Amino acid sequence: MGLDRAASIDDLRLRAKNRIPRFAFDLVDGGAESERNMRRNTEAFEEVELTPRYMVDVSNIDISATVFGQTFDAPLGMAPIGMLNAFWPGADLTLAQLCKAKNIPYTASSASSTTLEELAEAADGNGWFQLYVSRDPTVTEGLIARAEAAGYTTLMVTADVPAAGKRDRDIRNQLAVPFRFTPEVILQCAMNPRWALTSLKHGKPNVANYADLLQSATSYADVQKTLITPGFTWEDLKRLRTRWKGRLLVKGILHAQDALSCTELGCDGIIVSNHGGRQVAFGPPTIEALPSIAEAVAGRMTIILDSGIRRGADILRAKALGADFALAGRAFAYGVGAGGNAGAQHAFEILQLELIRALGQLGIPSYETIGASELSTFKATTSSDQSSIQLDYP
Repeated sequence: MGLDRAASIDDLRLRAKNRIPRFAFDLVDGGAESERNMRRNTEAFEEVELTPRYMVDVSNIDISATVFGQTFDAPLGMAPIGMLNAFWPGADLTLAQLCKAKNIPYTASSASSTTLEELAEAADGNGWFQLYVSRDPTVTEGLIARAEAAGYTTLMVTADVPAAGKRDRDIRNQLAVPFRFTPEVILQCAMNPRWALTSLKHGKPNVANYADLLQSATSYADVQKTLITPGFTWEDLKRLRTRWKGRLLVKGILHAQDALSCTELGCDGIIVSNHGGRQVAFGPPTIEALPSIAEAVAGRMTIILDSGIRRGADILRAKALGADFALAGRAFAYGVGAGGNAGAQHAFEILQLELIRALGQLGIPSYETIGASELSTFKATTSSDQSSIQLDYP
């Protein structure tokens, strides 16, 4: 299937799967254990229904969104993904540049294959930095200081990694970082020559922001142990809030009380996220966790939804249920894997055009008119025998 025939993000995923060795594709595509949570993230969106209203002038539709005082051309940003250059060589910079060109936020991961400094330059004012809090405070402080020096003004602290997720696909693939070129890996690379040749050009991917740590570690597993902090507490977050002078977001919130605690500590926003289903297989889909969180903190902080977005209408569903903004990770990754720069742009355009079409079909000329004041005109009911949520205009 050519890019011009890819009608959806799912189509881009299938094209990417045919162009990328299995071990590299599974690194991004896979989820935790049975992958139930990852599947439910997307399925749960389909259970949210919106009722159209007609005879409304929708000849001009505005999908711009303003968060933290900055207006973006679409209500969607790039979520952080570690080791993305292993999925498709050069993906980090490709997507950072795309986000700048489309005027949407790009979130650089602590575990990116490209340095946070290079990504800040590519995103050019649209960059946010995602932080894994290390059990070694000097590692955490080093990343924060570098982020400040690089000009990031938004820090996204990831809270949902107190323990490493068990990803069965990576175990079956015997994934190691850096990659071990076993006979099976070599065969997979030979069957995907475009990926292999492009990888040779860009060099072996690694976690670029931890270069010093990698040099002193005996294995990547040692590095992972450093990055996972089972002892990270609200007191630690409080200290980070004091340390970081810019905007502070907390990613991985699924409980209303945790959202309230973030508000009380002076955080600027939260990301309602379950790590794309990569950490826990038995948790709730993010779109189902969103309403109670929005009810608890609406108007007190910015709410961003992440995990599971595959359609433009999903962004609208999230907005209707209380999110101010959305992030997508795999959707953009599938695009760049399906066709490099052109594929990344195609992924954005699919979501953009689907969102515009959905607003027009619903009779809503502006994305931002659906918010806290507009939500009161919706009736939200949860069936006692199922988890779906139906939203209707009265």
